[in-house]
Amino acid sequence: MSQRDAGGDAAESRNDGPAEIVEHVSGTGVPVRGNDVDTDQIIPARFLKVVTFDGLGQFAFFDQRFTDDDEEKDHPMNEARFRDASVMVTNKNFGCGSSREHAPQALMRWGIDALVGESFAEIFAGNCLALGIPTVTADEATVEALQDWVDDHPDGEIDVDVAAETVTYGDATVDVTVDDAQRKALVEGVWDTTALMASNASAVADTAESLPYVDDAVVANARERIASRDATANDGGDA
Repeated sequence: MSQRDAGGDAAESRNDGPAEIVEHVSGTGVPVRGNDVDTDQIIPARFLKVVTFDGLGQFAFFDQRFTDDDEEKDHPMNEARFRDASVMVTNKNFGCGSSREHAPQALMRWGIDALVGESFAEIFAGNCLALGIPTVTADEATVEALQDWVDDHPDGEIDVDVAAETVTYGDATVDVTVDDAQRKALVEGVWDTTALMASNASAVADTAESLPYVDDAVVANARERIASRDATANDGGDA
């Protein structure tokens, strides 16, 4: 089971309100070895034809995990000892290839709340940030030592401290790197721009009303929806 930030909220607690603060993530790990693991390996293209991302987690690394006859291959995500893992430990250039946002969506819905690796593709890391998933980096020796430790201690807890830029496991605490913009967004809880706009809907409507090219009817409709949402929220709070 994973715990996120100072309050220990599980990943499933994410909602449509303001983005949560992600100061650290803790949980057990799963090592996924290999350089240049691309997004087509993470989520094959045939699974992208979905209306929502619900259920996408079961298809994470599908072609790496199963044969054409649906028989299991030797892959860490098929091992029972790693099935509750929430911290994935990877190598160089993880998430390269196409920019499909389905890749981090699939990992998150499988249960991954943080990634530790040697390096990540820039767009993949950005898509992870949009979900509140830290992608922290360390040198090859540090990552391989963590992968080996996870192999030997599948039930051992890993703590990824985004604010302090450290990873703690067993008796070790190692320095890692978190991109400055990513760390600021996660620690200040401003990583989810959609949630920020939704929680500041009145301010957005005010701004839209001041723009000469926005139709008044659009603004009026937005204000009606805000009022309806607020009324529903108040009714729920009184129940």
